[in-house]
Amino acid sequence: MWRSRTANDQSLEEEHTTQAVAARLGRGPRHSYLRDFVYGATDGAVTTFAVVAGVFGADLASGVVLILGVGNLLADGFSMAISNYLGTRAEQEEHQLARRREEAHIRMIPEGEREELRQIFAAKGFSGDELERVVDVITADSRQWVDVMMREELGIATEEVSAPKGALYTFLAFLTIGALPLIAYVYEAFFPGQMESPFYWSAFMTGVAFFIIGSIKGRFVQQPWLRSALETLAIGSTAAALAFVAGVTLKGLVE
Repeated sequence: MWRSRTANDQSLEEEHTTQAVAARLGRGPRHSYLRDFVYGATDGAVTTFAVVAGVFGADLASGVVLILGVGNLLADGFSMAISNYLGTRAEQEEHQLARRREEAHIRMIPEGEREELRQIFAAKGFSGDELERVVDVITADSRQWVDVMMREELGIATEEVSAPKGALYTFLAFLTIGALPLIAYVYEAFFPGQMESPFYWSAFMTGVAFFIIGSIKGRFVQQPWLRSALETLAIGSTAAALAFVAGVTLKGLVE
């Protein structure tokens, strides 16, 4: 069925001209830090509201929420950022070890590595002289050879990932989104008696936080933003409910 040419079609064509493709490939692949943001934001909202729900369920003073909540924001946020950093560094070191092993294999048993490469591309449909030409071209550059083996044999991406940047995204997302459940209690601290029930406002703001996280995730991965938002809201609400039940249960045990 015929359809009119849209601005999006024109944009895609412009992105795939010879010059545009060369420029994009020359820059290399860019790592997305969406996972780090979603990870930090979700945990920030969940753990902070867990403090709020636990304190409310245990029927403790509202001031306790701010003390524990702010402490959680700083300590847990920093802990998550450091864990992210160390995890990324450990993964990078593992990849570096794998690269050194491949480099050693190429030096020690080049024909064996050529055979691995030959079978990898034979599985992709290459054969005969065409296959041998592919192998010759790749093995002519040792760095390219290692890169191909890393991706095709070991399934390891070769693009650079910044461990500090990932940790920073996690920390900032944790602080920003994790602070939302505390806003009502901060307001109550400055204007006592002006808010009838800070807990319910906190629950509402937490729901907003989960909705925002899901919407952002859906936008970046090109999924329906509403479905993604509702999914994140449902998961976060379940975690919050568990924290509330834990607070009520512990109150009963203490009493």
